[in-house]
Formats: sequence, structure tokens, C-alpha cells
Amino acid sequence: MLQYILAQDFIFYFKVSEEVFGLPNIKSAKKRVLVNQAKAARNKAAKSALKTKLKYFDAAVSEGNRVEADQRYLEAVKAVDQAAARGLMHKNTAANRKSKLTLRLNKLPQ
Repeated sequence: MLQYILAQDFIFYFKVSEEVFGLPNIKSAKKRVLVNQAKAARNKAAKSALKTKLKYFDAAVSEGNRVEADQRYLEAVKAVDQAAARGLMHKNTAANRKSKLTLRLNKLPQ
């Protein structure tokens, strides 16, 4: 039921036609299409939020502002960990990304 409600919310917010065309006529197959579209939209939003946090960190490092970079670093690492936990990225990719963030932060003068 919850997935159906989420699919309905997706249809309402993104103005997607409720009717699924060009696919099997089976009701469960249509429902899967709607649920998958909702999940894809959720994943896209989460990836966008992750990229935004990483850009904020990059901007703070580019300015050379250590205090803000420290704060943005914590936010970026948290976002990367959450993305790995949700399956948006592989855990090794997340570890590599965090390592690169740490190296960039440590190059800044205290």
C-alpha cells in the first residue's frame, strides 16, 4: 500500500500520466513501472543532494577557509556514508571518495 501511495505522489508531483503505455497490460507490471519510476526519482534526488554536499566542500577548500572546510567535510563524509548505505554507490567507492576528501582537507593550512 505504501509503495502505491508513493507512486501516486510521484504521479502528482512530477505530472506523469497514470496510464502506462507500451508495456504489458498486466496490472502488477504497470504497478512495478510506477514504483520503479518513483524509486528512480528518489535515487536521482539523493544523488543530486550528494553532489551538492561535495560541491560545497570543494568551494570551501578552494577558498582556503579551514573552518568552513572542516564543517563541510563532516557533512560530505556523512552524505557519502549514507549514499553507500542506501546502495547509491559501492562501499569501496565511498571509501575512496572519503579518502580523497580527507587528503584535500589535510592540505589546507591550519
